[in-house]
Amino acid sequence: MKSQHPLAGVYAAAVTPLRKAAPNGEKNNSTLDLESVPALLEFFASRGCHGIVLFGTTGEGPSFSPAEREALMRVACEVREQLPGFRLLAGTGTPSLSETIELTKLAFDLGYDAALILPPYYFRKATDDGLFNWFSEVINKAVPSNGQILGYHFPNVAGIGFSIDLLARLKDAFPIQFAGIKDSSHDAELARALGETFGADLAVFTGTDSYLQMAMENKAAGCITAPANILSPDLREIWDLTNEGKDAREAQVRIEQQRDILDKYPPFPPTLKVLLHRLHGFPRWSVKPPLVEIRPEIEEKLVSEFRN
Repeated sequence: MKSQHPLAGVYAAAVTPLRKAAPNGEKNNSTLDLESVPALLEFFASRGCHGIVLFGTTGEGPSFSPAEREALMRVACEVREQLPGFRLLAGTGTPSLSETIELTKLAFDLGYDAALILPPYYFRKATDDGLFNWFSEVINKAVPSNGQILGYHFPNVAGIGFSIDLLARLKDAFPIQFAGIKDSSHDAELARALGETFGADLAVFTGTDSYLQMAMENKAAGCITAPANILSPDLREIWDLTNEGKDAREAQVRIEQQRDILDKYPPFPPTLKVLLHRLHGFPRWSVKPPLVEIRPEIEEKLVSEFRN
C-alpha cells in the first residue's frame, strides 16, 4: 500500500521559536528566535519528518503579523536548501480574504511545497456556497496552476469546517490545486468517510496521532500533528510500515500512550516547547499571549510523566 501523492508523509505542525525580548517596560513581549530555526528543522528532518507546517495552530499562527510570518518563512527556505527533499508548508488562512491571498501567494513565491488554509474562521455561519467562492478566489489569485493547497478542517477550534459536498466541489473545480485537507476533527467516522468517498484522490492528512494507522488504512496520505514535534520517529515508523503492508500496531500503541499524556497538558504550544527544551536541549522558548507559560510544578509533573 504505497502512498503516491507527492505531499504524502509525516509532518510536524511546528512550534514557532520565540525568545523573550529585552526588557523595555512591556510585559510578555517576545520576538522570533530565527537563529534557532536551522537546528529545529534539522532536528525534524533527522527524526523522520518529511516536512513541517509553519504557523498552524501549534505554531500560534493567528498571533503573528504578516511581516513576522514572512521573516520566519524566508529563513526556513534558506535552511531547507541544506535539507534535500525536506518539505515546507505554510499556514496562510486568516478571516481576511485579501490577507490570505497575500500570504498564500508569498508562500508559493518563496517556493513552499503547499499552503495549509483554514476557512475564514470568524464567519461561523458561512455557507458551502460562500466558502466555495472564498477558496476559489484564493486559488485563482494566489495559487499557481501546479501549486497545491490543503484545507484545514478543525471545526472544534475554528467553528467552521468542510463538508463532504464542499470538498467534492473544490476538488472537481480545482483537481490539482485543491490537493486535500488536514483533518483535525478527531472524528474516526469522518476519517473513514473521506476514504470511502475520495479514496486516494484527495490527500488527507490526519491531525490525530492516535488515528494514523486507521486513517492510512482508509487511504490517508499521512499526518500533520502537534505531537510530531517530539513523537515523529514512531509516527514515521507507522507511516513506513503501513505503506509496506506491514503491521504497525506496536508503534501505534506507543503513540496512543504518549498522546494520552500530552492531552492532559493543554494547550500544546507551551507544553511542546517545554519538552523540546527539557528533553532535547532547545532554548526555553516562550509563547505569545493569550497563551501562558506552564507553571513550574506542572512542568515537573509533565516531564516526569513523559520520561517514564
